Amino acid sequence: MKSKTIKINVMKEKMKAIVATGYGAPDVLQLREVDKPQPKGNEVLVKVYASSATTADGMMRTGKPYFGRLMTGLTKPKHAIPGTGFAGIVETVGEKVRNFKPGDRVFGETTLGFSTNAEYFTIPENGVILPMPENMSYADGATFGDGHVTSLNFLKEIAKIKPGQSVLINGASGSLGTSAIQIAKFMGAEVTAVCSTRNVGLVKSLGADKVIDYTKKDFTKMSQTYDVVFDTIGKSSFSKNKNILSENGLYLSPVLKFSLLLQMMWTSAFSKRKAKFAATGLRSDEELQNLFVELIGLFKEGHLKTVLDRQYPLEKVAEAHTYIASGHKKGNVVIVVQP
Repeated sequence: MKSKTIKINVMKEKMKAIVATGYGAPDVLQLREVDKPQPKGNEVLVKVYASSATTADGMMRTGKPYFGRLMTGLTKPKHAIPGTGFAGIVETVGEKVRNFKPGDRVFGETTLGFSTNAEYFTIPENGVILPMPENMSYADGATFGDGHVTSLNFLKEIAKIKPGQSVLINGASGSLGTSAIQIAKFMGAEVTAVCSTRNVGLVKSLGADKVIDYTKKDFTKMSQTYDVVFDTIGKSSFSKNKNILSENGLYLSPVLKFSLLLQMMWTSAFSKRKAKFAATGLRSDEELQNLFVELIGLFKEGHLKTVLDRQYPLEKVAEAHTYIASGHKKGNVVIVVQP
């Protein structure tokens, strides 16, 4: 007598998530019901309370510059669910997880794993996931890995700022800019912030020593020189800034362009003044963890606060991307997943 194989269809749990249907305008981001992920042995399942929407997310949504698709997917995103920053509560853990338990408040970054613009996602226990400080809000935690971590990486690890140095921050009212002002001041630098008229009060309140209103003056044509120019929005260039750099000055930008690659190669060989780029999200999980830990210390000591601009519900991530692309964002934009 032959035995029969009985197939049982198990209905998978569903969740709401934003799914990128391809590369393109914000309307490629659609709210969908998808399978709720289940954690593997070494993974943590996080119930997302807040996640991030950033300028970098917008660049990855468009798939530009095109060479970036070598990492994110050639014809469409490898990871359909966008978002990298998160804050939430541990829902369940895999059987091998030892450092987290259900109910823990956590935050961090998934880097090239994306997937945080959703109700749930999984992350390895040894990934960039940390316990949230008691006095940190979910909105603050979700955006921590964008402006704060990126700015610390550029100013400490790349520029190696020393007390007394002069630093100019272009795009001072954005996510990176508002963080960079505070971090550079803590490191002992004299900070000049570049922003529009309506944000002068904001950047002064964060500690900027001097402010240049770009609607009234072109900072690249002024006589003042700086040890570091941190172009947080990538709207300028080394060639425009080289005359305001000190003898061994450094131009930094987190926005990779082909022209910047050429400038980096040229300055590394022929100039005392240098141009540098770094992709903070490509650093190892251990290195990013260390940056988080250092910043948590600054946060607890009252030296670092997060500037929040707008908050959008999960179903309006496309609207959040449209607002960010307008260029008028102050500080950070948050996606509220759990009200």
